[in-house]
Amino acid sequence: MELDIREMERKMLPPTDMAEQIKKLEEELIVERDRNLRTLADFKNYRRRIDRDSVKAADEGKRAIMISLLDIVDDLEKAMQWAGNEEQPFAQGVRNIHKKFISMLESQGIKPFVSVGTAFDHNLHEAVVMAKHNGQVPGTVLDELRRGYLWNKELLRHAQVRVAE
Repeated sequence: MELDIREMERKMLPPTDMAEQIKKLEEELIVERDRNLRTLADFKNYRRRIDRDSVKAADEGKRAIMISLLDIVDDLEKAMQWAGNEEQPFAQGVRNIHKKFISMLESQGIKPFVSVGTAFDHNLHEAVVMAKHNGQVPGTVLDELRRGYLWNKELLRHAQVRVAE
């Protein structure tokens, strides 16, 4: 028992070599500082990744909504084709609604692209029908069955087209 008490007293006494103890503590401080800096860098990277992912998720949500709106624009364009150039109030109303929709889409960076008369591009077009057409180079888009759109210069929706054989 007396031996244990002396051992405890020895542990409580200041170390005999203070320089060695200071050096050891400085090394521990450097290790802890490095660990702290790595943790801060990891946290900054985590925040950047979270910010980037939230922007991406918001864009995907907008994309889904805009594609749904494009279906409405398609229906309005079909109604305008059916109405022709009539000056009846209903036909004018449909044209006005279409104009507002297109204006709203353009304000969001969504614009239709021209397909008719261009070479088929699988990045922009979806070939629905291949047709023989005199005078057209094979692979040329003859007409659009559904218009394609770009969103801030990125493809939002492929154009469905009829292509010359």
